[in-house]
Amino acid sequence: MKIYQDLIQVILDRGHVKTDRTGVGTRSLFGYQMRFNLQEGFPILTTKRVAFGLVKSELLWFLRGDANIRYLLEHDNHIWDEWAFQRYVKSEDYQGPDMEDFGRRALLDPDFNQVYQDQLHLFQDKILTDEAFAAQYGDLGPIYGKQWRSWPDRDQGKIDQIQLLLDSLRHDPDSRRHLVTAWNPADVPHAALPPCHCLFQFYVAQGQLSCQLYQRSADVFLGVPFNISSYALLTHLIARELGLEVGEFIHTLGDAHLYLNHQEAVDQLMSRQPGPLPQLVIKGDEPMDQLDSSQIQLVDYRPQGPIEAPIAV
Repeated sequence: MKIYQDLIQVILDRGHVKTDRTGVGTRSLFGYQMRFNLQEGFPILTTKRVAFGLVKSELLWFLRGDANIRYLLEHDNHIWDEWAFQRYVKSEDYQGPDMEDFGRRALLDPDFNQVYQDQLHLFQDKILTDEAFAAQYGDLGPIYGKQWRSWPDRDQGKIDQIQLLLDSLRHDPDSRRHLVTAWNPADVPHAALPPCHCLFQFYVAQGQLSCQLYQRSADVFLGVPFNISSYALLTHLIARELGLEVGEFIHTLGDAHLYLNHQEAVDQLMSRQPGPLPQLVIKGDEPMDQLDSSQIQLVDYRPQGPIEAPIAV
């Protein structure tokens, strides 16, 4: 994955220091593209461990049209917890300690961080055990899964963009309209987090399926490795549905940024040499939205150790 390290180096060399929504600050570059040949192996970082189990369960969650973190918690996936918790602590039902600006305070104050973790664990437990509470506070609003599988139409109905995509690829593979978008301006204010990876397009040539993603906002150290593997996996799953081979995954970034508090972690990663890529194996004949995570496996994934970095909420 030298391609990924090349992106980091370009940001370090040419990026602009900017303020951002989280208050952490970034070094940012506008406009960048990476191309991954999926025939050469599955594109997942080897210079640090990427939790592929989380990649799988999140993507299957999207494909099921779900936007409630209960499914993720049931699969030990906590990558969306903070956004749901943030919505809860801003509600009238929350009666715990003051959590204003909780993300930055948790990073800066160890004592407050323990209070925050305790409240977050209580929230997670209630999501898993209380259906009514989960329905109200586990829901993240009209994020990816809802936009992919139930985009609201003008007649109070729903559009299943994934099914339309599959139908279009089957019946008119040379079309230039194999698109799925998660960016619905009417819904953006109601989503816990506006879509970052907001538009993708598929392309068929010589029996191979390729995918290009446009990502408006890209947390290069924490988020982008997940995004690369997630959309590479999606390309494999769609190709499997259609009986095609995989071609390229093309990742186009808008605001590609490194958070300023990730610099030490970035330096550690850049000191490492990438290793060989693993191979992806998908077992069973079920449609992709009925697969279990255990049926999707990487063979010969041998990453170097994890590198921790704080998430900016």
